[in-house]
Amino acid sequence: MDVRGEMLRKLLLRRRGYSLDRSFYVDPDFYRVDLELIYYREWLFAGHDCELKKTGSYITLQVGDYPVIIVRDAKGEIRAFHNSCRHRGSRLCSAERGTTAKLVCPYHQWTYELDGRLLYARDMGPSFDPARFGLKPVHCESIGGFVFICVADEAPDLAPLRAMVAPYLLPHRLQDAKIAHETTIIEKGNWKLVWENNRECYHCAGSHPELCRTFPEKPTVTGIDAAEKDPEIAGHWNRCEAAGLPSRFRISDDGQYRAARMPLLRDAVSYTLSGRSAVSRPLSDDVTTPQIGSMMLFHYPSTWNHVLGDHAVSFRVMPISATETAVTTKWLVNKDAVEGVDYDLDELTRVWIATNDQDRQIVEENQRGILSPAYEPGPYSELHEGGVIQFVDWYCSFMQPRVATSGVPLVRVA
Repeated sequence: MDVRGEMLRKLLLRRRGYSLDRSFYVDPDFYRVDLELIYYREWLFAGHDCELKKTGSYITLQVGDYPVIIVRDAKGEIRAFHNSCRHRGSRLCSAERGTTAKLVCPYHQWTYELDGRLLYARDMGPSFDPARFGLKPVHCESIGGFVFICVADEAPDLAPLRAMVAPYLLPHRLQDAKIAHETTIIEKGNWKLVWENNRECYHCAGSHPELCRTFPEKPTVTGIDAAEKDPEIAGHWNRCEAAGLPSRFRISDDGQYRAARMPLLRDAVSYTLSGRSAVSRPLSDDVTTPQIGSMMLFHYPSTWNHVLGDHAVSFRVMPISATETAVTTKWLVNKDAVEGVDYDLDELTRVWIATNDQDRQIVEENQRGILSPAYEPGPYSELHEGGVIQFVDWYCSFMQPRVATSGVPLVRVA
């Protein structure tokens, strides 16, 4: 069976305002199409500039079938490469992070400069030309302390994303921050279920007691409509923008990314059980205004973020299989903040560690239910799940033309 033809048919027949057909959440072949047409073509959030502090600092990640390494070279530039030796393909770096003077393959010690040039390959003969065997580059760009990569041969234009979100990020100086803590959890659910769960707070009151101490559940915060008509939110935007902080809701024309600064509950200034700051040093010396709320930045398919006055929390979404997704969370603080002096790590991370685990359980139960042949698409709440509707609409409108024009059919293996 032609899988892309089947996917296109279901996209054309899908009922707007309802969850997707079962195949989109469970079918390994549909998952492969998601990888090929989204994750292998789009810009993806990979990590932060501040993780690559000095020459030779590197981080690695897996994008579907592609292992990638991101490194700061001798000129201070952040570069990305396919993490595959040009000799016989071994991974160069297996650790998640580290520092190295050169990129050396552990198999036969082929050695590469930090800019990807092949420096040394032992006993390859006089006709061997090392200039032909440098590491294969991966597109890599940084915006306001966020590193994005794209494994496609030709990357989409990143300028519109940069133009929209850079002003929101600039005051927080995240490129000069540091990572206080990092976790990765594996949610046994399709990547789209992870996003759907994130895009609403319809479930929050019954599932997230820690988060609900400071985060407002109302749909004007989580959705895409009517925020400007909410007097509390409009007042918050006015106060923040008077202090020089871009805050109003903005969304790209295609719905792929957006940013807005949203107020927290009552007098809360941070995601803590008390609502008080988790870090005594501001994240940036440029932002000292109290109660700026959370700058919420979303970019499909790989990241959502909360940037506050005292710290920031970034989330990276990477699919592993049709029913598994890796969610990596990083807490960023002022580069000079000292654990045990300026912040308590448990207080800093408690809310989102608890919330992540609660969301993992929700997504996994959602996936188990959808695995049942009895599942059929159900209606979203237009009041509470406007953000979910927007995500699913984006996915379908994004995929439909790509599936229709993606060339050779993907044939299902019997």
